[in-house]
Amino acid sequence: MLLLPLVLLADLIPGADNKHGHEHAFQGPTSFHVIQISSFVNNTYAQNQVSGWLEDLQIHGWDSDSGTAIFLKPWSKGNFSDVEVTELEEMCRVYMTGFIRIVQDRVSEFELTYPFEVQVIGGCELNSGETTISVLSTALGGEDFMSLQNNSCVPAAQGGPRAQRFCVLASEYQGLYNIVERLLSNTCPRFLLGVLDAGKAELQRQVKPEAWLSSGPPPLPGHLLLVCHVSGFYPKPVRVMWMRGEQEHPGTHQDDILPNADETWYLRVTLDVVAGEEANLNCRVKHSSLGGQDIVLHWEHPTSTTVIILAIILPTFILLICLALWYLRRRPRQPTFHFLPV
Repeated sequence: MLLLPLVLLADLIPGADNKHGHEHAFQGPTSFHVIQISSFVNNTYAQNQVSGWLEDLQIHGWDSDSGTAIFLKPWSKGNFSDVEVTELEEMCRVYMTGFIRIVQDRVSEFELTYPFEVQVIGGCELNSGETTISVLSTALGGEDFMSLQNNSCVPAAQGGPRAQRFCVLASEYQGLYNIVERLLSNTCPRFLLGVLDAGKAELQRQVKPEAWLSSGPPPLPGHLLLVCHVSGFYPKPVRVMWMRGEQEHPGTHQDDILPNADETWYLRVTLDVVAGEEANLNCRVKHSSLGGQDIVLHWEHPTSTTVIILAIILPTFILLICLALWYLRRRPRQPTFHFLPV
């Protein structure tokens, strides 16, 4: 049942004879996946959520009310024609209805209990040698259920007997596997290359990061938490390290890379050190936009607010006094009038 969407698409879009002989010098995303999340509330209500992803960038959505694709980028169609897209949407609508009905019909057979969710991910990835890796896997309730490897259904250990029974049932339909293999190895790479070409102006953009240091709440008494912030960079791959001299400090901790509103990225990297041992520490940032010129920020003892205020205000105050004295000295003397008695 989980192979149905790929079977429908294989009938829709004929795969080209893709020998991967293209000169594809693109440096950026190298995979495309479609993610489907089907939520089954009871035997009368279920809902599908579908999205298309170029690595971690979502470029497609699905409007369940109208049954149409949502193209989140001007280039999300790749090199597919409008006719192909329209037919694809129709097949997806047919699939959405059929998928829900088939799963609901087999609830008892696979000992499923409402409510539950089925997750499906399928797509392809490009290797450095222009070869393609096909990906198809499913999960049930967030746990691995089965995957397709070398044109064979492989039950996941977490899937237990249910996944084994599913693969036994699916293995009887070798024709379906042939169609799925054709779709994953031919159609998906064709679409992926088309999208990468159509969107290369945006996907290949380089935005330099900004970096700054701060201190966080001490994790332990007598310790310091050094924080290196890196923000506004694109593409996502970045390397941020706390260094002692030229050696990476083993205590470096990297948080998750988070998105900014302008589709750039933000990263926070921390280091817990004993107070007094922060000398000769620096944060080094490596990113493709920097052209090999790393950002290096050296940690210095933080200056107190009072010292900062005095360092700014005191010289300003002294300067104002000097200007006032200069003005008084330069000002012309007013004439003195003497009044004689009448």
